[in-house]
Amino acid sequence: MLRVGLTGGIATGKSTVAAILRELGCHVIEADKIAHRLIEPGADAYAAVVREFGSGILTPDGRVDRSKLAAIVFADPSRLAKLNAIVHPLVLEAQDRELAEIKRGEPHAIGVVEAALLIEAGYHKALDYVVVTWCTPEQQLARLTDGAEIGSRRVLTLEQARLRIAAQMPPDEKRRRADAEIDCSGSLAHTREQAVALVTKLRQLETQRAG
Repeated sequence: MLRVGLTGGIATGKSTVAAILRELGCHVIEADKIAHRLIEPGADAYAAVVREFGSGILTPDGRVDRSKLAAIVFADPSRLAKLNAIVHPLVLEAQDRELAEIKRGEPHAIGVVEAALLIEAGYHKALDYVVVTWCTPEQQLARLTDGAEIGSRRVLTLEQARLRIAAQMPPDEKRRRADAEIDCSGSLAHTREQAVALVTKLRQLETQRAG
Protein backbone atom coordinates (compact mmCIF):
# COMPACT_ATOMS: atom_id res chain seq x y z
CA MET A 1 0.00 0.00 0.00
CA LEU A 2 1.19 3.50 -0.81
CA ARG A 3 0.94 5.81 2.23
CA VAL A 4 0.29 9.39 1.09
CA GLY A 5 0.05 12.60 3.07
CA LEU A 6 -2.21 15.45 1.95
CA THR A 7 -1.58 18.75 3.68
CA GLY A 8 -1.60 22.51 3.18
CA GLY A 9 -2.64 25.65 4.99
CA ILE A 10 -6.16 26.27 6.21
CA ALA A 11 -8.60 27.03 3.37
CA THR A 12 -6.12 26.12 0.64
CA GLY A 13 -8.27 23.34 -0.82
CA LYS A 14 -7.29 20.20 1.13
CA SER A 15 -10.86 19.06 1.71
CA THR A 16 -11.78 19.60 -1.93
CA VAL A 17 -8.78 17.60 -3.13
CA ALA A 18 -9.45 14.89 -0.53
CA ALA A 19 -13.01 14.51 -1.81
CA ILE A 20 -11.77 14.14 -5.38
CA LEU A 21 -9.15 11.57 -4.35
CA ARG A 22 -11.81 9.58 -2.51
CA GLU A 23 -14.05 9.73 -5.57
CA LEU A 24 -11.15 8.37 -7.64
CA GLY A 25 -10.78 5.34 -5.38
CA CYS A 26 -8.23 6.43 -2.79
CA HIS A 27 -8.86 5.65 0.89
CA VAL A 28 -8.87 8.99 2.70
CA ILE A 29 -8.33 9.38 6.45
CA GLU A 30 -9.24 12.83 7.81
CA ALA A 31 -7.18 13.86 10.83
CA ASP A 32 -9.69 16.57 11.80
CA LYS A 33 -12.50 14.04 12.11
CA ILE A 34 -10.32 11.79 14.25
CA ALA A 35 -9.45 14.74 16.51
CA HIS A 36 -13.12 15.69 16.83
CA ARG A 37 -14.02 12.12 17.84
CA LEU A 38 -11.23 12.08 20.44
CA ILE A 39 -12.70 15.02 22.35
CA GLU A 40 -16.23 13.65 22.49
CA PRO A 41 -17.45 12.83 26.03
CA GLY A 42 -15.89 9.57 27.15
CA ALA A 43 -13.32 9.51 24.34
CA ASP A 44 -9.58 9.29 24.99
CA ALA A 45 -8.72 13.01 24.96
CA TYR A 46 -11.91 14.41 26.52
CA ALA A 47 -10.93 14.40 30.20
CA ALA A 48 -7.45 15.81 29.58
CA VAL A 49 -8.80 18.62 27.38
CA VAL A 50 -11.42 19.61 29.95
CA ARG A 51 -8.81 19.48 32.73
CA GLU A 52 -6.49 21.73 30.77
CA PHE A 53 -9.02 24.28 29.48
CA GLY A 54 -11.77 24.16 32.09
CA SER A 55 -15.50 23.51 32.06
CA GLY A 56 -16.07 26.86 30.37
CA ILE A 57 -15.39 25.20 27.01
CA LEU A 58 -18.34 22.82 27.46
CA THR A 59 -21.86 23.07 26.09
CA PRO A 60 -24.79 22.54 28.48
CA ASP A 61 -24.86 18.84 27.56
CA GLY A 62 -21.17 18.39 28.39
CA ARG A 63 -19.67 18.33 24.90
CA VAL A 64 -16.61 20.38 23.97
CA ASP A 65 -17.65 23.56 22.19
CA ARG A 66 -14.98 23.62 19.50
CA SER A 67 -15.59 27.30 18.75
CA LYS A 68 -14.84 28.26 22.36
CA LEU A 69 -11.78 26.03 22.42
CA ALA A 70 -10.53 27.48 19.14
CA ALA A 71 -10.94 31.04 20.45
CA ILE A 72 -8.63 30.17 23.36
CA VAL A 73 -5.91 28.26 21.53
CA PHE A 74 -5.58 30.39 18.42
CA ALA A 75 -5.15 33.50 20.55
CA ASP A 76 -2.25 31.95 22.50
CA PRO A 77 0.41 29.74 20.89
CA SER A 78 1.32 28.17 24.24
CA ARG A 79 -2.27 27.04 24.74
CA LEU A 80 -2.40 25.67 21.20
CA ALA A 81 0.80 23.71 21.92
CA LYS A 82 -0.82 22.21 25.03
CA LEU A 83 -3.90 21.15 23.08
CA ASN A 84 -1.73 19.61 20.38
CA ALA A 85 0.32 17.78 23.01
CA ILE A 86 -2.87 16.13 24.28
CA VAL A 87 -4.55 15.33 21.00
CA HIS A 88 -1.81 14.80 18.40
CA PRO A 89 -0.25 11.58 19.77
CA LEU A 90 -3.71 9.98 19.88
CA VAL A 91 -4.50 11.16 16.34
CA LEU A 92 -1.23 9.70 15.03
CA GLU A 93 -1.98 6.35 16.68
CA ALA A 94 -5.46 6.32 15.15
CA GLN A 95 -4.06 7.16 11.72
CA ASP A 96 -1.62 4.24 11.98
CA ARG A 97 -4.44 1.88 12.93
CA GLU A 98 -6.66 3.03 10.08
CA LEU A 99 -3.84 2.72 7.52
CA ALA A 100 -3.08 -0.79 8.76
CA GLU A 101 -6.76 -1.71 8.45
CA ILE A 102 -6.88 -0.38 4.88
CA LYS A 103 -3.77 -2.39 3.98
CA ARG A 104 -5.26 -5.59 5.40
CA GLY A 105 -8.35 -5.17 3.24
CA GLU A 106 -6.57 -3.92 0.11
CA PRO A 107 -2.80 -4.54 0.07
CA HIS A 108 -2.17 -2.29 -2.95
CA ALA A 109 -4.47 0.57 -1.98
CA ILE A 110 -3.64 4.26 -2.01
CA GLY A 111 -4.06 5.39 1.60
CA VAL A 112 -4.25 9.16 2.02
CA VAL A 113 -3.95 10.97 5.36
CA GLU A 114 -5.42 14.47 5.11
CA ALA A 115 -4.03 16.63 7.91
CA ALA A 116 -3.34 20.35 8.23
CA LEU A 117 -0.46 19.73 10.66
CA LEU A 118 0.95 16.64 8.96
CA ILE A 119 4.46 18.10 8.62
CA GLU A 120 4.38 20.01 11.91
CA ALA A 121 3.58 16.75 13.73
CA GLY A 122 6.41 14.95 11.92
CA TYR A 123 4.02 12.36 10.50
CA HIS A 124 5.22 12.99 6.94
CA LYS A 125 8.34 10.98 7.84
CA ALA A 126 6.18 7.85 8.17
CA LEU A 127 4.69 8.27 4.69
CA ASP A 128 5.80 7.41 1.17
CA TYR A 129 4.65 10.58 -0.59
CA VAL A 130 3.52 14.04 0.50
CA VAL A 131 1.19 16.37 -1.41
CA VAL A 132 0.63 20.03 -0.52
CA THR A 133 -2.32 22.15 -1.61
CA TRP A 134 -1.91 25.89 -1.97
CA CYS A 135 -3.62 29.09 -3.07
CA THR A 136 -2.78 32.77 -2.69
CA PRO A 137 -2.78 34.34 0.80
CA GLU A 138 -5.55 36.67 -0.36
CA GLN A 139 -7.69 33.68 -1.33
CA GLN A 140 -7.08 32.03 2.05
CA LEU A 141 -8.35 35.11 3.87
CA ALA A 142 -11.31 35.51 1.53
CA ARG A 143 -12.38 31.87 1.87
CA LEU A 144 -12.24 32.06 5.65
CA THR A 145 -14.02 35.38 5.98
CA ASP A 146 -16.64 35.43 3.25
CA GLY A 147 -17.88 31.86 3.31
CA ALA A 148 -16.41 30.88 -0.06
CA GLU A 149 -14.56 27.88 1.38
CA ILE A 150 -16.33 24.66 0.41
CA GLY A 151 -17.70 22.74 3.36
CA SER A 152 -19.29 23.54 6.68
CA ARG A 153 -16.53 25.67 8.23
CA ARG A 154 -18.04 28.72 9.84
CA VAL A 155 -17.10 32.18 8.59
CA LEU A 156 -14.34 33.83 10.65
CA THR A 157 -13.54 37.44 11.35
CA LEU A 158 -10.45 38.82 9.62
CA GLU A 159 -8.50 38.70 12.89
CA GLN A 160 -9.55 35.11 13.58
CA ALA A 161 -8.56 34.12 10.07
CA ARG A 162 -5.13 35.72 10.40
CA LEU A 163 -4.53 33.97 13.73
CA ARG A 164 -5.42 30.57 12.23
CA ILE A 165 -3.13 31.11 9.26
CA ALA A 166 -0.29 32.35 11.49
CA ALA A 167 -0.57 29.25 13.69
CA GLN A 168 0.47 27.01 10.79
CA MET A 169 3.79 26.45 9.03
CA PRO A 170 4.33 28.99 6.21
CA PRO A 171 3.02 27.63 2.87
CA ASP A 172 6.38 27.97 1.12
CA GLU A 173 8.03 25.79 3.76
CA LYS A 174 5.39 23.10 3.31
CA ARG A 175 5.81 23.23 -0.44
CA ARG A 176 9.58 22.75 -0.08
CA ARG A 177 8.99 19.54 1.87
CA ALA A 178 6.41 18.09 -0.51
CA ASP A 179 6.81 15.56 -3.29
CA ALA A 180 3.97 17.18 -5.25
CA GLU A 181 1.76 20.27 -5.16
CA ILE A 182 -1.80 20.98 -6.19
CA ASP A 183 -2.60 24.57 -7.13
CA CYS A 184 -6.09 25.32 -5.82
CA SER A 185 -6.02 28.99 -6.76
CA GLY A 186 -7.94 28.46 -9.99
CA SER A 187 -11.14 26.75 -11.04
CA LEU A 188 -12.50 23.53 -9.56
CA ALA A 189 -11.96 21.95 -12.97
CA HIS A 190 -8.26 22.84 -12.82
CA THR A 191 -7.97 21.39 -9.32
CA ARG A 192 -9.68 18.19 -10.44
CA GLU A 193 -7.41 17.87 -13.46
CA GLN A 194 -4.35 18.01 -11.19
CA ALA A 195 -5.89 15.51 -8.75
CA VAL A 196 -6.62 13.04 -11.54
CA ALA A 197 -3.02 13.31 -12.75
CA LEU A 198 -1.81 12.81 -9.18
CA VAL A 199 -3.82 9.61 -8.71
CA THR A 200 -2.44 8.24 -11.99
CA LYS A 201 1.08 8.89 -10.71
CA LEU A 202 0.36 7.38 -7.28
CA ARG A 203 -1.01 4.21 -8.85
CA GLN A 204 2.11 3.95 -11.00
CA LEU A 205 4.29 4.32 -7.90
CA GLU A 206 2.39 1.60 -6.07
CA THR A 207 2.61 -0.71 -9.07
CA GLN A 208 6.39 -0.16 -9.19
CA ARG A 209 6.69 -0.86 -5.47
CA ALA A 210 4.59 -4.00 -5.73
CA GLY A 211 6.48 -5.23 -8.77
